[in-house]
Amino acid sequence: MLRWGMIGASTIGREWMAAAIAAQPDAEVAAVAGSDPERAQRYARELGIAKAHAFVTDLLADPEIDIVYISTTNESHAAHTLAAARAGKHVLCEKPLALRVEDARAMVGACQAAGVVLGTNHHLRNAATHRAMRDLIASGAIGQPLAARVFHAVSLPPHLRGWRIDRPEAGGGVILDITVHDADTLRFVLGDEVESVTAMTASQGMGMSGIEDAAMGVMRFRNGTLAQFHDAFTVGHAPTGFEVHGTEGSLFGRDVMTQRPTGTVTLRRNGEEEAIPLEHENLYERSVRRFNAAVRGEGPPPATGDDGVRSLAIALAARDAAQTGHAQDVSC
Repeated sequence: MLRWGMIGASTIGREWMAAAIAAQPDAEVAAVAGSDPERAQRYARELGIAKAHAFVTDLLADPEIDIVYISTTNESHAAHTLAAARAGKHVLCEKPLALRVEDARAMVGACQAAGVVLGTNHHLRNAATHRAMRDLIASGAIGQPLAARVFHAVSLPPHLRGWRIDRPEAGGGVILDITVHDADTLRFVLGDEVESVTAMTASQGMGMSGIEDAAMGVMRFRNGTLAQFHDAFTVGHAPTGFEVHGTEGSLFGRDVMTQRPTGTVTLRRNGEEEAIPLEHENLYERSVRRFNAAVRGEGPPPATGDDGVRSLAIALAARDAAQTGHAQDVSC
């Protein structure tokens, strides 16, 4: 039995991750620690978690904990991961891994040196829709990919509008919250790496303290594919989407940039359309199942620490491009 400790009494932990861990036959949530001990105590009672530690150091010193799931605010990810590595705990960390690429690299290096697994919780890799699109592209179903489009503009729910829209020092803003997911999903589906990014951002009524709540841009991949993205906290009446257009056909994913196991994929080629059969499953349950397998030495987690470094580098390049008005090369 693998025992997980949750660092951060977070909304994503409450709504998705605690249940995903509990759904595994070989795992349980054994403890939680947060910045507010009273909140952690309430969190533990509500979710049926046996222990609520007053301090993260206490959780990391707990010999019963094998794995930590880190879902604190973004500026704390690096420090908590480095401390977990020193304590010999495996780490599944929320995206972005850090606020700087240098810190994310240090996280990867520390976990490698400690002999523990580091995964980035890029949940969209676990969606049946994106896995099907990746497989179809790899099989040559649409020929050479030429262009991609991601529409990931949503309405940020009121209960998530805290630090994401008013704390730039915590890594708030749509780029580190949503664009970073686009970057990873595009890399995953296309099986290619981003070379450069151009972008523009805006504050459309939700972001405060100079934080962007909308972004549009283009990523250029090594093989020449251009990928357009539109991300926002301010769009409440549109579905999400992911398209890839190739020399021999096109793929259309609808309602696919979501935490829920839903969405459709359509293949269009030779003047005909084909609905791709999908077997949906809970994205987070699959993520935890595969992370547990990685801890047991059965392959890598769905998104590794290196994947987290690359998605962060792309997101930061997008932010820099918007600030400077010039395309930015991606350096990892």
